[in-house]
Amino acid sequence: MIINGTKMNIEDGITITSLITHLRLSSEKVVIEVNYEIIPKENYENHKLYKADIIEVVSFVGGG
Repeated sequence: MIINGTKMNIEDGITITSLITHLRLSSEKVVIEVNYEIIPKENYENHKLYKADIIEVVSFVGGG
């Protein structure tokens, strides 16, 4: 899998929810794009990821 431009060895069939946990992120503060398509948060638990996927994780950071 390529995550934010870096090849990572993540098991096939992992869900987006499991990936977020593995990366120690908060699902409330990220948006996940898989193969150039934004995945709705309500699908994170069921959407499976595979080695050929290109994933972008966009984090929201507060500031001012």
